[in-house]
Amino acid sequence: VQLQASGGGLVQAGGSLRLSCAASGLTFSSANMAWFRQAPGKEREFVATIRISGTSYYADSVKGRFTISRDNAKNTVYLQMNSLKPEDTAVYYCAATGLTYRLTTESTYNYWGQGTLVTVSS
Repeated sequence: VQLQASGGGLVQAGGSLRLSCAASGLTFSSANMAWFRQAPGKEREFVATIRISGTSYYADSVKGRFTISRDNAKNTVYLQMNSLKPEDTAVYYCAATGLTYRLTTESTYNYWGQGTLVTVSS
């Protein structure tokens, strides 16, 4: 299984970025997907998850600004990030699991991408 994250970069506060995560080696349409992030000096934290059904859930810190989506035809999950803030600066990781519970918990996910760096300048 491979998860290839891309789309990170440097953006000014208030700007937007769209992250992509292309999956291979798994039945994507049967996987619950998520994005996590890890800021410098901090633990990795949950950002957003999207179920097989398309239902999504967000961390309070990104609710209303970030949107997770999936394209099963392309085996890809996206994270549209708007109104970015300096505190959104982090390495963003995509993750996949066949489990259907505790989808906001890091240990639920058994497949991880390599991460893509997002830097938001003030």
